[in-house]
Amino acid sequence: MTTYSPEVRERLERDAKEIIGRYPKTRSALLPLLHLVQSEEGYVSDAGQEFCAEMLGLTKAEVTGVATFYTMYKRKPAGEYHVGVCINSLCAIMGGDQIWEELTEHAGIGNGETSADGRVSLERLECNAACDFAPVMMVNWEFFDNQTPESAKQLVDDLRAGKEVRPTRGPGRLCSFKEASRVLAGLPDGLAGDGPSAAGPSLEGLKIAKANGWTAPKGASE
Repeated sequence: MTTYSPEVRERLERDAKEIIGRYPKTRSALLPLLHLVQSEEGYVSDAGQEFCAEMLGLTKAEVTGVATFYTMYKRKPAGEYHVGVCINSLCAIMGGDQIWEELTEHAGIGNGETSADGRVSLERLECNAACDFAPVMMVNWEFFDNQTPESAKQLVDDLRAGKEVRPTRGPGRLCSFKEASRVLAGLPDGLAGDGPSAAGPSLEGLKIAKANGWTAPKGASE
């Protein structure tokens, strides 16, 4: 079994203690700690599971059970840019299925696989919670809206070529998968408030309500 070097171990322990300190019960910190170790190697390794178990006073089996339950924790190294294609109902009928078929053929890799150069991995996603921009893709959990097979293939080509790629919404730059995992662990990169989080179709209902003077019934949010 591989283990962390003393330098990496010291850094992970420092971050882990900060995260654990936010919870009244230490075991509640397991999910963010799994993101933390994933930020180190690009997946939740055996060493990462052992580390989480030790820090939280859990058994290895308890940690493994959680790490293998959620698809957001990878069992083998993800690419520097993890590309997700939504294939749920609305995205699928709007072209998501076609995007997936053409993109996997173009990239030469399938679901959960990583390109030989380590730059890109692909995943079929069930829902990106952005149906108003269907078909939608995500790269390291940043949105790429209104995609087509051609734009999807160009996106992956640009990522592999090291070209600058900007999400449709959110921050103006795209972080790596490891950096995104660190943010999900609860260690911010300062970019959470950058760029618009909602635009276009997402705001149409609000515009109509304002134009008609509609408001929520009193007590509706209580």
